[in-house]
Amino acid sequence: MGELKHDFAMEKRLRELDPDLHRRFTDAVFALQFNLSNYKLIFPEFTDHTMLHSLTVIDFCNQLIGKRIGKLNKDEIYVLLMGCYFHDTGMGISRKDFDRFTENIDFGSYFETHNREDLPRTIRDFHHEFSGQFLGKYAQIFEIPSDEHLFAIKQVARGHRRTDLFDEKEYPAEFRVPDGNTICLPYLASLLRLADEIDVAASRNPKLLYDLESFTNEREIFFGKMNKAVRTLDITPDAFTLRLDAAEITDTGSYSASDLRDGLIRMVEKMQQTLDYCRKVVSTRTPYEITQERVLIENEG
Repeated sequence: MGELKHDFAMEKRLRELDPDLHRRFTDAVFALQFNLSNYKLIFPEFTDHTMLHSLTVIDFCNQLIGKRIGKLNKDEIYVLLMGCYFHDTGMGISRKDFDRFTENIDFGSYFETHNREDLPRTIRDFHHEFSGQFLGKYAQIFEIPSDEHLFAIKQVARGHRRTDLFDEKEYPAEFRVPDGNTICLPYLASLLRLADEIDVAASRNPKLLYDLESFTNEREIFFGKMNKAVRTLDITPDAFTLRLDAAEITDTGSYSASDLRDGLIRMVEKMQQTLDYCRKVVSTRTPYEITQERVLIENEG
């Protein structure tokens, strides 16, 4: 892959199939752009969650879909595109929305071991649920055409982490929308979860947004350094390959180069787990497939 292609395959296909649905999508993106930057007010040293990240996730989805894009109907393309843009909106919610949304989120036993007053940590750990709540509250602003479309977008956006994609009630394989089309929610959610997981290259910390030398949080410095060490992530039909810049694997603050290497190995292991899970969901619950089987590391320099 090297540099991202950004061929906008889904956007072009949606415009061909349904110009009005495409207009709703582009208008929603325009209205959303400022919200996606709000996460920096809560997480000033966190990895990129702006529209640049959304574009990268869409690019990865386009590559994962490939020639199978002709099998997706207009509603599936619209829902996936909207899910890609909305999946991290929960990272930048206001305090007022935080207080309201927490009333509708099942935190389970989370607060038995976590501080209820630690707003950033709670948002970070449950931002997929806050994203779903954000969508529900502001659906009219974004001209989402029906309650069925709203449900589908919320589920795909929430599905980028933690949710059970094997749950047939939460993620039906043939979810019908008013125009008669069906949406394959397990496939779309798996694509988004995988695309989000593999966005780990140096471009995740673009210089126009971040200067790692100015960071003060050592944990964020460490994760930023890991992203910076991944020069590119290449996608082939069989694998995802992280190409590392050996010059970036150095001692960083209280972390050694060995710590960084171990962190990169754990990153790849987590990516492999996500890949295995999404492949299983797609192969058992949908007529589609994810052909990539392995996550690999190659050192450069």
